[in-house]
Amino acid sequence: MSHEQYIKRCLEIAQKGIGSSRPNPSVGAVLVANDQIIGEGFTSPYGGSHAEVNAISSVKDEELLAKATLYVTLEPCSHFGKTPPCSDLIIRKGIPKVVIGCLDTNSLVAGKGIEKLKKAGCEVHVGVLEEECKEHHKRFFTFHNKKRPYIILKWAESQDGFIAPDKRETREPVWITNERSRQLVHKWRAEEHGILVGTTTVIADNPKLNVRNWEGQNPVRIVVDRSLKIDQDSHVYDQTVRTIFITAEEKESQGHLVFEKVDFSKPLASQICGALHRQNIQSLIVEGGTQTLQTFIEEDLWDEARVFSGEIKFLNGVEAPQLNKEAKEITTIDQDILKVYKND
Repeated sequence: MSHEQYIKRCLEIAQKGIGSSRPNPSVGAVLVANDQIIGEGFTSPYGGSHAEVNAISSVKDEELLAKATLYVTLEPCSHFGKTPPCSDLIIRKGIPKVVIGCLDTNSLVAGKGIEKLKKAGCEVHVGVLEEECKEHHKRFFTFHNKKRPYIILKWAESQDGFIAPDKRETREPVWITNERSRQLVHKWRAEEHGILVGTTTVIADNPKLNVRNWEGQNPVRIVVDRSLKIDQDSHVYDQTVRTIFITAEEKESQGHLVFEKVDFSKPLASQICGALHRQNIQSLIVEGGTQTLQTFIEEDLWDEARVFSGEIKFLNGVEAPQLNKEAKEITTIDQDILKVYKND
């Protein structure tokens, strides 16, 4: 097998750590000796072992490490955090060759891991499937390089371009998409660090904003509520999940409820990004409503948009956001259509 095939395998197993490894990146690592995979690992939940450690620990015959090649999606760390540096372990175990997908641009690493490996006599190759590895680590890179979360806009619209009907009889949501599409949304929630909605969405739908139709961690809830007018009987106040309120009011945080004061007379999306960076939120799904989504679009603060179109028609109601981009991907989920946009 080629270097590319082994890095591709690293990327496959790295998917298993998305949603649980943060704030660490979800890295994949594979050890190869005599053209055979002898060990694999991905990043454990935060505080646990890194991918390289897990891969080395999985090797049954440690004598093979002396002639092994370590493949890894991201440059091994060179600093002490919750765990010791992975580069030190690689050197100590005598692994002679390391193949890396992409550099770690975090200032704590940024080439230092590679430098340490080379000084110890390791043969190091960098840049195998580099773009694919950068795409996989997009949340980590965006947070550290742009000082904001990786932002995904998501909404569902009717065939005639509305995200909600005019009138509601209850605070229950009106479903536009089918069950399979809704399950996919819960998978996305488990993968991202935070989920954001505006005041109108909470008042109309009383959403829980948690993971129900998929296995995984609940995201941190972020609610834009300028004057804190949302009823405290709403699910977002139930203290089951860490919830950050973006508000113009001064209010002391309590329990799982955090209050971040911003100036609503100034561009809002950039202030939200600043507040969430302070709160160490690495990635974000913005789920609505239209005004909230449009705020991020107008300030050009988004990385992906995932837009469902269902079979239902409302004839009138709340118009969907306007996004003047060509879709990069179009998928059919039963009768729903999912379009994915990238803000390249």
